[in-house]
Amino acid sequence: MINLGKFNSLTVCRTTDSAVYLDGGEECGEILLLDKDLPTHYQVGDVLEAFAFIDGHNQALATLKAPKAQVDEVAWLKVVSLSHAGAFMDWGLSKDLLVPFSEQKTKMIEGRSYLVRLFLDESNRIAASTLLDDFIKEQAFYFKEGQAVDLIIAEATDLGFKAIINHQYWGLLYKNEIFQTLPFGQHLTGYIKKIREDNKIDLALNQDKYAEKVDSTSEMILRTLQKHGGYIALTDKSPPEMIYDTFGVSKKVFKQAIGGLYKQRKIVIEDKGLRATPQDN
Repeated sequence: MINLGKFNSLTVCRTTDSAVYLDGGEECGEILLLDKDLPTHYQVGDVLEAFAFIDGHNQALATLKAPKAQVDEVAWLKVVSLSHAGAFMDWGLSKDLLVPFSEQKTKMIEGRSYLVRLFLDESNRIAASTLLDDFIKEQAFYFKEGQAVDLIIAEATDLGFKAIINHQYWGLLYKNEIFQTLPFGQHLTGYIKKIREDNKIDLALNQDKYAEKVDSTSEMILRTLQKHGGYIALTDKSPPEMIYDTFGVSKKVFKQAIGGLYKQRKIVIEDKGLRATPQDN
């Protein structure tokens, strides 16, 4: 079975002086490998990894070039032209990708970039949509807390940033836990922080092994105190950015760490900083 809009392992079934054809089975028949992709040494029986699609004339074609996204994936793409059919986006192939007017959340503007999801239309042609909520699900049931996932930054909210998980699900990164710039469309690795009771997902950019993180932060604080003569100008009232720049952790983790050290009588918390007790100085 051919997966249109995706890469497939396809066998060379026929060659001519100017063309190579791939076996698309009963579904697609012979698939023409585009001329500009032709090497000189392919023979019948060779297996190629090729991107298969249907063109505007309902012909099955293939290319060895990799587009910026495949069907069922989300990508940050730029509008390069507009027409009566909709907006066309650069997706890395010679023929631009169409976003029909019916698939535009707001009227698209030439020169701007948008987050889109690729799909097959009713004619099995590849198109894109900015109506992400029609494709991306709010609830997930099979993730585990702490699991690494692929994220794409989608939009800002009052709470932080919505991100798309593995091209399929919505998740939320909280702004008080973010200490870096997150451009829309950025791909990065994140972690499942929490599955809420409604099965919506909270995300983190760092793996949340909380107890281990508090313990390692406590050790880091003691080492830093020793290095600086037993005193550092940081407290639980310091700005989160200053804490993160010094120790690479959130303010919540820092407060837990110094609270534990204080209970163990290893530090004294002063108005403007932390001071090691004599045995740890």
